[in-house]
Amino acid sequence: MCRSIKTLRPPALPEEATEEDFHAAALQYVRKVSGFRAPAAHNREVFDRAVDEITEATAKLLAGLEVRGAHPAVRRPVREPQPDAV
Repeated sequence: MCRSIKTLRPPALPEEATEEDFHAAALQYVRKVSGFRAPAAHNREVFDRAVDEITEATAKLLAGLEVRGAHPAVRRPVREPQPDAV
């Protein structure tokens, strides 16, 4: 699978994952699944939409996870995913 995608939750990632981390992981996933590093112009819209949707799903997943047994300094407060900027 996507070996370059890193775990984005504590304790694997001691600091809080950022929107950029979510986006990078989503981009790697879509590249791997689609087989395209950069899609052709006629596939760009669907490619970018998939990256955006996976970025949002990643934020929701990590916001909802409860990491038990993590050191208190490593625990993150639950945060809501940010709405898309329009």
